[in-house]
This record gives sequence, C-alpha cells and structure tokens, in this order.
Amino acid sequence: MKKFPNNFLWGAAISAPQSEGHSLTNGKSASTWDYWYQTNPEKFNNNQGPTDTSNMYEQYKEDCQRMQEIGLNSLRTSIAWTRLLPDGQTVNDEAVAFYRDYFQEMINHGVEPIVNLFHFDMPMWLMEKGGWEIRESVDAFAFYAKTAFELFGDLVEKWTTFNEPLVHIECGYLFEFHYPAIVDFKKAVQVGYHTLMAHTCAVKAFREVLPKGQIGLILNISPAYARSESLEDKKAKEVSDLLNTRSFLDPAVHGEVPAALITLLKEHNLTPMTQTEDKQLLRENTVDFIGLNYYQPRRVQAPENPAFPAKMPSDLYGHYDWPEKKINPYRGWEIYPEALYDVAIMMKNEYNNLPWYVSENGMGVAEEERFMENGMIQDDYRIEFMQDHLAYLHKSIVEGSNCFGYHTWTFVDCWSWLNGYRNRYGFYRVDLDNNFARSLKKSGLWYKELAENNGF
Repeated sequence: MKKFPNNFLWGAAISAPQSEGHSLTNGKSASTWDYWYQTNPEKFNNNQGPTDTSNMYEQYKEDCQRMQEIGLNSLRTSIAWTRLLPDGQTVNDEAVAFYRDYFQEMINHGVEPIVNLFHFDMPMWLMEKGGWEIRESVDAFAFYAKTAFELFGDLVEKWTTFNEPLVHIECGYLFEFHYPAIVDFKKAVQVGYHTLMAHTCAVKAFREVLPKGQIGLILNISPAYARSESLEDKKAKEVSDLLNTRSFLDPAVHGEVPAALITLLKEHNLTPMTQTEDKQLLRENTVDFIGLNYYQPRRVQAPENPAFPAKMPSDLYGHYDWPEKKINPYRGWEIYPEALYDVAIMMKNEYNNLPWYVSENGMGVAEEERFMENGMIQDDYRIEFMQDHLAYLHKSIVEGSNCFGYHTWTFVDCWSWLNGYRNRYGFYRVDLDNNFARSLKKSGLWYKELAENNGF
C-alpha cells in the first residue's frame, strides 16, 4: 500500500467556462470564446460552442453531492470574470449569489473549494481594447481579483490567479488555437509579461484583503528532455525550460525573472515593455503554493534551420520524436509518468521545497461509449494512467517533496475549447443528448477507494 500524507487533497479540477454553461445569460457578458464562436463556429468541433457546456450553473447542487459520493475532499474551479463583473466595474448580484451558494454547497459536502480567477476566458470588452497586449489589463485584472477576494474570501481559503498562463499566450499569439489567433512572437512575449504582472498585482491585492489566506499560481509543466548530451541539444533543453517553465515559476516563487531569460529575449529583439516599479512588485509578491498541471513531457533537440532573430520558439528548440514513446492516440500526447517524479524533485531542490500540488493530471479518450458495459463506462485505461503517475508522485513524497494533493482533470466530462466534447476526461459521463445527465464511470469508484484509503 502506497500511503500519502495526512490531510492529502484528493480532488479534481474544472473551470467556469468549460462547465457552467449559461454563457451569455444571467447577467454574464461575452468572453473571447463567445465572440469567436459567433463569428467562426466552423472552427469548433461539431459546432459545439461555449453556450451550454456541462450546465453546472443549474446542476451544481447535485454535482456537489456527486463530488462527495466519489470521495473528493477538494475541487478547483474558476470564477468567470465576465459573470462577476460583466463590464469590468459593476458587480452582477446574481453571479455573487450563484458562486456563494456553489462554494457553500461544496463545503457542506466536505469539499474544499480552491478558486482560480482566470482560465483562458478573456472578457470581450477588454479584448476590444487590446487584451493582454495592453498594460490596462494588469489593473483591470487586479480590480477583478480584489473584488472576488472581498466577496468570497470568507468561504474560500485557497486561491489561484491563473491557470496555465502559457496556454493563452501560445495559443492566442503563436499557434492560432485561441482568439485572437495571430502569430507574433514579440506580441506573445508582451502578453506573457502583462499576464505575469497581472498575477503579481492580484497577489498584492490578496495580501491586503485576505492576509490569512493562501494564494498560488497554476502552471502547466512539460519538463524538457534533450535528445542527446551534445552541447546543442542541451542548449535547446535549457531554452525550452526557460521559456516554458522558469518564465512564470521563477518570478512566482523567487520573485524575479531569470537573468538568462532576459538575456535571451534581448538577443532576439523580444524584450517587452516594462515599468520601473515592476521589479519591486515581483520581489514583494511571491506565492504561498504552486499548482502544477502535468500531462506530457517535452522532447527537444537543437533546431535544424533556425532564424535569427527567432521568429518562433521553434527557432530556439526543435521537437524530438522519441522512438520509445508511449502515446495517448486521442490527444497525440506522450504518456510518461516518470516526469512527474522529476517535476516533484525540481520543486524540492530548485524552488525552496515550497508547498505544491498536482493541480491537473488526466487522460482524454474519444468515443468512450465503446467501453460501456451495463450502463457504466469501464475506463480501466484511466485508472491505470492515474496509478502509474501516483506511484511516481508517491516516490517523490517519500524522498521529501512537499506535495499536498492530487487533482485530476476532471470531475465531469466538460467542453474543451475548439475540441468541444471530442475527448472525455471525467469521472462522470455527460450525456449531451439528455439534458447533460451524469452517469458514473468505473474510475469514479476507484477514486473513491483511493481517497478513503489515502493511497492504493
């Protein structure tokens, strides 16, 4: 039996835009997803847009009961900025009532709410001004964060500012998977910098409003592994880690942007616009904990025909196709649980052994109905995925890594941006043809046993 520490968090993660539904009703204004779906619905899998998603806006009371039934003692979700402050300034009273009742229902069922402020859902009113490209976004986010802390701080102890900030940067400004779907490395860096400062100013507001609470940042970590020990491949790994891991993790924990990253950006004419007070703000507003989302590693090698100065990250490091890889064919992602151990030891050795938790880990599979028997999806592949990752996580904890929880993606099948409902991740199946009815999968039964035993 692999036992985990006392009071370990066994939970799941979800987000407001992917689960609530009611995306343009009940006082909520449009996010970039609402706008993009209205203007380009053909980009979305099966024309599945953000309007309905999993309808937790109506079903949250029953869902909180379901959380308890499978042994969850915690759940991370997010607040929709566009629901709480539809115009950026005016509080939507219906949203306040909804979120307060939602969080209280979790607590009543023994589930600790961990609340995140931004999960890729930029308000359209701010995007029309320039979104994260403009400094105004930093102040707008800080105001929103302060408002949320004041309204819900009596119910919620653990908060996070952003989920996977690298994703809205890369997907919106390099790879065209998020709105505004442009390709501009320099703009991507500026967007990243303003996101970092928005996080920092939200932490500052948190210290003023909720001095006894805890605030963190959730990062997607794909640790880089070099093709070889050659200097060129090792340099590619170093640059990949600078851009994809240390760019947010170092400032959040250590209070400063890595000097090597500053040098790299300067070499390639990518230096963002900053303000003189920013360094002090970063230094004074570090986090209490970190959430790390881990799905896959990043295999890198020296780029073959790089441009200088770099036009894309691929000019700085190339992708290496590791011949021994095991793949989840539905996402095209490598399954490599060993990396979770490496991440955990990195937190111990390089980041002051700051408290951290696995804030997402999961396996998306298409057409899960193939595995239905007697009304229940037999998702043994998901159970095996969790067991393999938890074994390496347990090893790291035994060796001293300060991990306090494990959250899967996700609690119920949810809408996933341009992919819609193509891949399913939940402990509960959502029936899109039957008013979003839920049915438990085999993995939910296994997770209940895991939580009850505090191990496996």
